[in-house]
Amino acid sequence: MKQLMNRRHNRRGAALVEMALVLPIFFGVVLGIVEFGRAMMVSQMVTNAAREATRLAIIDGSTNTTVDTWVKDFLKDSINVAAGDVTVTITVVAAQGNDDPMNQVGNAQARDLVTVNVSVPFDKVSYVPGNYLNGKNLSAQSSMRHE
Repeated sequence: MKQLMNRRHNRRGAALVEMALVLPIFFGVVLGIVEFGRAMMVSQMVTNAAREATRLAIIDGSTNTTVDTWVKDFLKDSINVAAGDVTVTITVVAAQGNDDPMNQVGNAQARDLVTVNVSVPFDKVSYVPGNYLNGKNLSAQSSMRHE
């Protein structure tokens, strides 16, 4: 009986040591899951911004400035990223027989291909500080024909 009590008494610090070894790994995995989830959510919002901006760009009366401003406002409202951190590239390719629109949405004619590319650096929208996905850009592209 005394031997059983001594054995239990000697194991008191084992749980603390095991917790000290496992807890940092557990928190690292949880923070990784949070960061991956944030990356997926921001990626979906960037894709949505590119798609909606392309829809706006193919309508008569739109300009590059209105499309650019709409994307930056949308991403500011949805994922709280500064307008200076968002890169919007608009390309307009003339359809066969149309004049060159010089990448201006306002000059686009029917059947011209309008492409909007939106990019956001992940370190500007990350929840967890550190170098997990620093230097990576979350980007999306959408193309539609001008109406």
